This record gives sequence, C-alpha cells and structure tokens, in this order.
Amino acid sequence: MDRTQKEATIADLQSKLQDTGLVVVTHHLGLTVAEVTDLRGKIRAAGASFKVTKNRLARRALQGTQFEGLDGLFKGPTAIAYSKDPVAAAKVVADYAKTNEKLKIVGAALGDQILDVEGVKALATLPSLDELRAKLVGMIQTPATRIAGVLQAPGGQVARVLAAYAKKDEAA
Repeated sequence: MDRTQKEATIADLQSKLQDTGLVVVTHHLGLTVAEVTDLRGKIRAAGASFKVTKNRLARRALQGTQFEGLDGLFKGPTAIAYSKDPVAAAKVVADYAKTNEKLKIVGAALGDQILDVEGVKALATLPSLDELRAKLVGMIQTPATRIAGVLQAPGGQVARVLAAYAKKDEAA
C-alpha cells in the first residue's frame, strides 16, 4: 500500500467512525475466509460493519474521534465491528464468539466510554433499538385497543339483550 492509499484508507475509516455509536475490537487469529465471510454477512444483516484493519492505520484513524481510547487495544491480528446502533455490533460479535473460539473480543468503546470483554457481553444482552421501538409501540397500542374494547362492550351488550328479547317474542 503506498502513502496515498494509506491516507485514503485512514480518511475513509475516520469518516465511518464519525457516524458510529459503538466500535468493538476483536482478534481473529485462525478464522478461515469462509468464517470471516459468514461473520460479515451476519454483521451486515444486523446493520453493522466488520473490517479487518492494519493496527497502525486504525490507530491513526481513531485520532480525533470519540474512540481514541481504543488505541491500546490494537495489537496482533485485529478487526473492528462498528454500528450506529449501540447494541447491534456487540450482539452479533458476542454471539459469534460463543460459537467460534477463534474470534476473541478484546474490548469496545461506546461513545467515549471504554468497555472490557464483560462490558461488551453485557451490552450484547440488551435489546436493540428496533426491538425497543417495537416494545414501545406495543405498549402504546395496548391501552388504545383496551379502550376501544371497553367502548364497544356496552353497545354489544345492548345488542345481545335486544336479540334475546326478539327471540323471546318470536317464540311466544
């Protein structure tokens, strides 16, 4: 990689990190190409990204961002997973690390807060933004359906009483 390519790579990664809420640093020693491709597919499906990085270039890209505290984690074969959603990348990486021991979580940064491995695992157990939104909509809609049911109930009861009287008159 020549100097202009390195500068372009740094600028590209730095621009992506500006719009990111979470960065997870991993070691991927021993992962096959198929396993990395599978991991990338799962991460992409969750709305996140996964990038194998050169440590020096990643450290330079982190400078001037909220993730500068991750600088010390870039040793060995590293890759980063990042997402706007503060849970998506952590959830997929933690799930994949459970099933494949070759992927090791080194740490993460949620904004300017640095997380250790246990912090990433705890973050992965939280529901994602989409799940939280769905729960919130469900909670908002539930009272509305109950109110509609209560308002319709008296009308239904009156109709059943009238129908019962009509059947009684027909029988007589």
